[in-house]
Formats: sequence, C-alpha cells, structure tokens
Amino acid sequence: MKKLILPFLFLAITLASAQDLFEIKGLCIAAPTSNGVDEFVRFIDEELGPNGINTLVLRVDYNYAYESRPELRGKAPLNKSQVKQMVAAAKKHEIKLIPQVNLLGHQSWAEQNSKLLEVYPEFDETPHVNLPKKYEWPNQDDLYCKSYCPLHPEIHNVVFDLIDEIIEVFEADAFHAGMDEVFYIADAHCPRCKGKDPAVLFANEVNKINSHLKKSDKQLWIWGDRLIDGASSGIGMWEASMNNTARAIDMIDTSVIICDWHYEKAVPTPALFALKGLNVISSPWRIPSVAKAQVEMMHQFKQNSAAPMKDRFMGVMQTVWSSASEFIKSYHTEKGSNEKSQEACFKAMLAAINELELSLKSTN
Repeated sequence: MKKLILPFLFLAITLASAQDLFEIKGLCIAAPTSNGVDEFVRFIDEELGPNGINTLVLRVDYNYAYESRPELRGKAPLNKSQVKQMVAAAKKHEIKLIPQVNLLGHQSWAEQNSKLLEVYPEFDETPHVNLPKKYEWPNQDDLYCKSYCPLHPEIHNVVFDLIDEIIEVFEADAFHAGMDEVFYIADAHCPRCKGKDPAVLFANEVNKINSHLKKSDKQLWIWGDRLIDGASSGIGMWEASMNNTARAIDMIDTSVIICDWHYEKAVPTPALFALKGLNVISSPWRIPSVAKAQVEMMHQFKQNSAAPMKDRFMGVMQTVWSSASEFIKSYHTEKGSNEKSQEACFKAMLAAINELELSLKSTN
C-alpha cells in the first residue's frame, strides 16, 4: 500500500507547488470612483478571480469619506458601504486587498496639490516652489511632485489617522505607502530637513510608518525605486535614485515588502533586494515582453537561490496608471497581445504565469 500511496502523494505535492508558482500574483490599480464600484466588483468576479489574481493593491489616497479626517475627503469619495462591496468580492475569490495612500512623495500632480498639502500647506517640504499654471518637465524648480516634510511635528498625527482608518475599513493586513519618485527630500530651504542625509531621512520615514503598522500586526509595502542607486546601476533618476536615498536600503526594517517597478526592461534588481533580506515583487506596466521577462526572471531567481533567499522572490504585480474604469473598458476591447499597453501587458503577465505553471506540471 505504501508503494502506491507515496507516488500519488509526491505527485500531489508537486502539482500544488507548481500551481503556487508565486506567492503574489497581483494587480495595482486606482480604486474606482463612487459610481464605478459595481463595474469594479464585476471585474473582480469575472476576470481577476478566475484568472488567479490573489493580491489587489488599490490606490485610494483621498478617494474615501474619511471619518477621522473629514477635511481630507476628495470629491465624491467612496463610502464605507461601497468599500465593503469590494471587500466582499475580494474575499469570495480569496484576493488580498491592500489599500494605498501615497506618503512622503507624490503630494502634488501637475498644477494641483494633493488634498494633504491643500488642507495642510504647512506640511510642504518646499513651500517656496510654486505650482505652475501649466506644468512642464523639465522645469527650473526640478518639480515633478511635491513631498511632505517628514520632520514636521504634526505630519504623522494626520497620516497615521488615515492609515488606521483605511486599513480598518478594507479589513486589510497590509498597507501600501507608495514612497516612489521622491525628488524633494532634505531640501536646503527646509528649516527642519536642511543639511540632513537624504538616505537617513528616507529610511527613518519608512521605519516610522512600519513601526506604527507593526503595533497592530500590519505589514508595510512600498515601491523600491528610491532604494536603488541610479548612477552605479545605470538605471537613472526615475526607476532608481539620483538624490542620495539609495543607502536607505541598508537602514530599513527587513519586514518591509518591496514592489520593484521597471517598465522598459526586466532589470534584475529583485536580486539586490533579496540579498539585503527584503521580500520583493517585480512590477511591469505596458510592454508585454517585459511582463513575460519579469515572470521568467522571478522564477529563475527562485529556482537558483538557496533558502531562505528563494522565498523572498514573492512574485509579480501589474501596475495600472489610468482610472479603474478606463482600464476595465480597454481590457475588454484590447486586441493583440503584442500591443504596447497596460491591458496587453497584464494579459501577457497572466499568460506567462499560466504557461510556466503548465510547463512545470508537464515536466513533473
């Protein structure tokens, strides 16, 4: 009997491991508007769940009717009942929901401040930099997005209220703080930050947010670009740091999950994060071949790494930078898997995972 049972047991274990190629098969997308919730729930039911997505990062920011900080509500925000609709749909498909509120950087866009700096202008790291009437890049102020001052004595009283409330309403066990593309940090005009080490400032902000989340056993996720040296890697100022924050990689708590976005190539920086003891997720955007290469790269890293490092390569997560409704509509009309678009890229990522899982099953 043992001779019969053992081969079947081995086969079952092998198939299970093949099916669970990655811990994370994710999508990062803007939370729907208040009139787009039904459409988004259908998308979860009809596409994300059936296609094996198990992690959904929703960029909420100020698109929620906060009760703790009602002054920071955006226009026509989601209410609690609408959030619960999405929570229920995600639970039905065993999808982990992670809300995101951009912290530190991305406190403005084009000609407009975010709600945080609109309501609390005293938090602005660079109040001397005026938003233009018509935004262009490059510009004389090197303005991409504003940052808040991480050393302002009142900033965390406000943002921690937002974090706590959004985690609670989404019934989440993790929170994504963004923290990408932080170009304004340790500004020479800031009375609190001038002369400080940008890497130390960045790391301290990550660790402060992480420590707050740990008090309630929650996990912190951030984008990884500020932790990569843009000069030595040759990656440059967008997907890596050219303003001296990269050394923060050795200062942040290793419990922080890194989302490593690269959009033109499958840059092998997940290995950097894993070697530093950090769990990492690779993230494409709009080039299908890059999504396929990132899936294959993460699998190869896992295959060729010893424990415990192999488990740090958590998987892949598609990023979407349009509205949820625009993405859903385009997703259903997209033609051609080689077309350069975020919808085609997402489909390519799913296909690459599926193909690799089927290949592993057939070889085992």
